[in-house]
Order: sequence, then structure tokens, then C-alpha cells
Amino acid sequence: MAVEAPSSTRRILELEEYMTLELARDELDEHLGEALWRQYGSKISVEFPSVKTGHKWQLTPQGWVGYIVLTDDLHLRLRPKVPIANLFRMLEYAYKLKIHLADGLADCASLEELYERLAHILARRVLDRGRKGFYRTYVPESDRLPYVRGQLDARRLITRPWDAHLQCAYEEHTGDIADNQILAWTLQRIARSGPCGRRVLPTVRTAYRSIQSFVTPAPFAPAACVGRLYNRLNEDYEPLHGLCRFFLEHSGPHLDSGDRAMLPFLIDMNRLFELFVAEWLAAHLPKTHSIKAQEHVEITASGDLEFIVDLVLYDAVEDRPLCVLDTKYKRPETPAAGDIEQVVAYAVSKRCHDAALVYPVHLQEPLVTCVGDHINVRSLTFALNGDIDEAGEALVDELISLGVVA
Repeated sequence: MAVEAPSSTRRILELEEYMTLELARDELDEHLGEALWRQYGSKISVEFPSVKTGHKWQLTPQGWVGYIVLTDDLHLRLRPKVPIANLFRMLEYAYKLKIHLADGLADCASLEELYERLAHILARRVLDRGRKGFYRTYVPESDRLPYVRGQLDARRLITRPWDAHLQCAYEEHTGDIADNQILAWTLQRIARSGPCGRRVLPTVRTAYRSIQSFVTPAPFAPAACVGRLYNRLNEDYEPLHGLCRFFLEHSGPHLDSGDRAMLPFLIDMNRLFELFVAEWLAAHLPKTHSIKAQEHVEITASGDLEFIVDLVLYDAVEDRPLCVLDTKYKRPETPAAGDIEQVVAYAVSKRCHDAALVYPVHLQEPLVTCVGDHINVRSLTFALNGDIDEAGEALVDELISLGVVA
């Protein structure tokens, strides 16, 4: 087992999203630079030392934040521009975590600390559920048994009278079900993560052992945590699965360090911004309106080509599209022509007259224009640098003033 480098000797490179960090040629080993480029090139722009870069390394996060363990003694911290407390509020809405700042999340100083505390909350809640008893249910089984259990397969018995074992269909009361398997898989992933340190790991491992004893290990995609059915016996699993979805979505591919694999923790801020805006509006819009996220719109009769629209605002009474909203986690001075073209195409496909680009900051040159004869295009803001709820209310007020929301 590889020994973890003491924190005193560990080097952490600090990067901020969309900001370039320059390093002298000898500050980063060429093989590590290549490994970083191959594994994380879509998340961090890696420019190798050359005449163009002044013979320096240039590392620029491309809208991703989090923590990467490159080697035991070299880690990368990708800091968000958004305050950590606001980042938590975004996660809380986007993943329906149902966690309050009273859980000790308000004073997190870094993204790793936020990750650790969320991991600790999940582990504690799993242990609490274990003390009450994990959710169990009946699942159908079919097996050859030396005795009758449940329903006997009479046809097989008649055709194979010499077979000493009986084919039976029965129901097994078990906890080895997807609800618990998701928890086990997530805790296992967290235990291998880079940001999770010695203060939290023992609790995570204890929670994993409490559920591993009766659960068959199986990998799950984040989508398995969404749209599950809950009842009065397992309703407290819903926020647990929300936390699991968060961890599974943001644990990415890993680099091997010795004989130990450390999983990175990475958040796609573009995707998070879209999820957050959708969930915040869904929770705060007047009941006369509704919001649909990631709506598929076929643009050919065969269905081979389609648009996937970020958000569509509807009149809930008439089920009529009023406005398409395209979230853009960017900080430009004014919207790009390509972004305008995209949102106009979405509006045409939904046959509505209003389209908006939603940014996390106020633009120096806001957009208010009309494309063609009838598509009104605007830039709107859901600011992330102040009070989240006040920023959301300001966005709704803007929609009201434009006549999109009554």
C-alpha cells in the first residue's frame, strides 16, 4: 500500500476557473504534464513550455472546479469564482439535498472542506438509518430447491419427475436492493476520493461496512439516483440518493498513484448553473407558470436530429411555451453571436416569441434586441456573488417586467 505524503511535504497548485496559472518549465515534470493533459485536457487547458508560452507551463481550468490528486505529493485545487457558501446553495437546489447550513456548511473555507462535510453528512445519515434498520422489501426469486417454497412449477415437475430438486417461484425479504446498493457504491467511491481526509474517512468506512455486509457490490450511474419511487418506509432515502447523485456525478476518471487509485472530485460549473437555475425557478415561480429542463425538440420528421433546450418557461394553465432560457456560465462583456443564434433557433423550434440568455454576472453591454420580425432576445442575470434568493427574485422580477411572467 502506498504511503500518503505528509501534508507538510505535499504541494498543492492553486488554480481559479478560467484564470491561467503559469509555471516555470522545471516546476512541473514533463511526464506529469502529459498525464494531466491526457486525463483532464477537456477540463484544464494544458499548454506545454514553448516559444509561444515563454517556455512556461500554462494551466487554465475550463469551467471546472474541484480537486485532483496528480501524485501523492502533487495535488491540484481548482477554485470557483463563486463564494463557497453560494456554491453549496447551488448544490442544495440542483441535487435536492435537503441539508441546512446548520450542518456546519456555512463556514467551509474550501471546496475540499465542503466535499468532506457533505461526505460526513451522508455517512452519518447512513449510520443513523442502519440503527433504525435499513429498508428491506420483497423481491421475486426463482430457484431449484430441495423443498417446496412459494409456488411450485408443476409443469417442470411432471416433465422431469426424476429431478430431486423442485423449481419454485417465491419472494425473498431482503435488503440487497438498489436503494441500499446505491449507498454502498457511493460510500466506496468516497473512500477512494482525493479530498476526503483522515477526519472523515473512518466514519465513511464504518458506514460502508454497515451496509456492505448484506449488499452485493454493484456500480451505479448517477441517473440511477433520480426518479426513484419512495413510500413511508423509505422516504428518508430520497435526500440520501440526492447526495449520492452529487458524489457519483463529480467523481471522475483517475490517475494511478503507486498501487492506489485516487478519484478526483470535479464539478462542471456550466452544468451545475443550469441545474441550479432550473430547480430554483421551479421552486419559486408563480403557480401559473412552470419550467421544463433539458427538453428534447425534434427538428426532423424522422427524429434523427433534435435540439436539447436548457429551460422552457410555460404557461402552466394552457401548457403553452412562453420563453426559452439558455444558461451560459460565462463572464463576457456582451453575448456572443453564436449563443444568440442558438437561443433564437430554440425559440423558433418551440414557436415562442421570447428568448433569453441567463448569465451569472451582470454584463457590461446587456442585450435587448429583436431577431427577424418576432423573436425578442435578451440577456438576463442570476447573480452568484451575493444573496442567492435575492438574485433569483430579481430574475423573476425581470421576467415579470418583460411580460413573460404575469
